[in-house]
Formats: sequence, C-alpha cells, structure tokens
Amino acid sequence: MTLDSKTKKADDIISNQFLAAELDEVEKLIKEAFVLSVISVILTVLFYIIAHFFNNSSKCFNLVLKFQIPYKMEIVWRNVILFAALHVGALIGLYQLIFVAKWMTLFWTFFLHVAGGIGITAGAHRLWSHRAYKANLPLSYFAYAYGHYSISGEFEIPNDVIEWARDHRCHHKWTDTHADPHNTNRGFFFSHMGWLLVKKHPQIKEQGKKLDLSDLYADPVLVFQRKYYRPMVVLFCFLLPTVIPVRFWGEAPLVAFYTAALFRYCFLLHATWFINSVAHMFGYKPYDSRITPVESVWTSVTAVGEGGHNFHHTFPQDYRASEYSLKLNWTCIFIDAFAAIGWVYDRKYVPEEYIRRQCANYGDPGKRNKWSSYL
Repeated sequence: MTLDSKTKKADDIISNQFLAAELDEVEKLIKEAFVLSVISVILTVLFYIIAHFFNNSSKCFNLVLKFQIPYKMEIVWRNVILFAALHVGALIGLYQLIFVAKWMTLFWTFFLHVAGGIGITAGAHRLWSHRAYKANLPLSYFAYAYGHYSISGEFEIPNDVIEWARDHRCHHKWTDTHADPHNTNRGFFFSHMGWLLVKKHPQIKEQGKKLDLSDLYADPVLVFQRKYYRPMVVLFCFLLPTVIPVRFWGEAPLVAFYTAALFRYCFLLHATWFINSVAHMFGYKPYDSRITPVESVWTSVTAVGEGGHNFHHTFPQDYRASEYSLKLNWTCIFIDAFAAIGWVYDRKYVPEEYIRRQCANYGDPGKRNKWSSYL
C-alpha cells in the first residue's frame, strides 16, 4: 500500500468519524426538538385547563377566589403558547445550568438576574412609575437597558416602560379591584401570571385613560425605548446573554441560550410576579392592616428588595420601598451608591416619626419589630 493510499484511507476514516459525529449531533437536536414539542403541548394544555377553570369556577384545589368574577375572561392563546414554550426552555436551562454549563456561565446568569431585577425595580418601578427619586441620563439608560429583562415579560408588544408604568399606577390607585391588572381577588394563579394569559378587564383600560402620564411621555429615554422596543428586547434579553458566554469563555451556544437567556429570563419573571401574588397574600402587615399587600422575605430575596410591600403600598413615594434599606434591599443599596457619586438625587422618603405613628394607628401590633429582624 502506497503512502498516498494510506493517507487517503486515513482521511476517509477521519471524514467518516466527523460525519458520524455530525449525524449524532443532528439526531440529538431532533430528539430534543421532539421532546420540546411534546412538553410544549402538555404545558399549553395545562395552562388552558388552569385558565379555563379560573374563568368558570371560583374554586380550584383550595386556591379559593374571594368572590365570583362576573366578567368572563378571554384567553390569549398566543401568550399561553409562548409561556408554555418559555417554561420548557427554562426547565432545560435549569438542567444544563446544574449539570452542563461552565462556572462562568453560572455566575453570568446570576449577574444578569440581579442586573435585570435592579433594572426593573430601580428603573421602571421606583424611578418611572413612582418618581421616588431622580437620576441623570447614564443611570437612566442603564435602567432602561436592563429593565427589558422583566418589562418584556408580558409578551404584549409593544409593552414598554410607559405602558408598564401606566399599569403599575393603575395597580396602586385601584389595588385589588377590576381596574388592577393583577387583582388578587381573582386568586393566586391569576395574580401571579394568569393575568398575562387573558385579555385585560375593560375597567383597566377605562381607568388607565384617566391617569396623567405626561411625565412619562416627556422623558426622552422612555420615548426612545418606546420607539425601538422590539429590537432592543431581542438584543438585551436574548442575544447578548447568549453571545457573550460563547464569545468570551467558549460556552456551547445552546447551553448559553437555554441558561443565560431562557432560564434566567423565566426565573426573573417569576421573581417579579411574586410581588403581585405572594407579597399580597402571605406575610405581615406592620404598617397598614387594612390593605392586602404584606411584608415578604422571600420576595425581597428573589426580587432584589421588593418584599417590603405593605410598607410600599402605605408609602408608595418612598424610594426605599421598605423601612429597612440595608436589609435584603439591593435596589436601595444600588440607588444610594449612585447617589454618592451624584448620579441620583432628590430621593423621597418618609420620616421615622410618621412611620411610627402609622404603625401605631393602623398596623398589626408587634409585627414591625418582628419584620425588622429579617429586613
């Protein structure tokens, strides 16, 4: 056998091995796509059953509605399918994050969760919805960019900061009524994520038109975001979180996409939704026992400091959104840090004396000090 024939034979072997590896990879992708399709169908049916049950009944496995809603909800199937697919991808991402992804990808995913959480809490929530403080342009653009992680969660494009802030102002002005987008009187599932699977109650649109949003439309950052919302969501929420791990530390593209994009995004959505559900049902009311919002340690941990919800609904203009700004309130620490370098100013807060008087008059006796041990 000549040298050329040996070389050709070796090339053929290598080529066949490479082809076999490619075929294995294709087969793996086909199987994964099939599993994704099956699980997506199952989750879609599950979401439909839950939404349909809450649409026609006041009871569901002891998650009791406080009263029967006379308004018949209309399911938005696009949202049901998108959320089903997102949760499938998030489950795959969770598995890959634990068993497959590199350590740098794990840290990157955690960083994106915190950055995205602060973008929504410090930006869309405390800065633009409540005007609890003022910020210069660099910080505003940071909040604008990272706020896309949560703001795009409703899949109702365009759903920019202006629309998000409008709905949030409705939530505060008409809490737990038909004009509240995530009315807790419709049950835990509805207030958590079910409200995104059905069309809005007519009262939300009607009352929302009465709100003064002139300050939002006068903000050049928000006008820019509203104009370029769709491409910016793709860029900040999905593209950059995937490309950076692949480019800088050699993570596999699919692993980066499932972990840093889909899993991170889905987890952050649920962390945000906990504010609407858990923080309105399970916890203490040291500041005002007459309202539904409560103090929730879990929500403070997952939503970077938004767990002081009884305080926040009692004093919505306080930039801290909690009496205890240095305990599990990463958003407040973030705002204070930028205030130290002059990027944040005119922070609004409630005097201590007024808080004590409010607790004595309307709060649950003894709950304030108990809560302070956590937050």
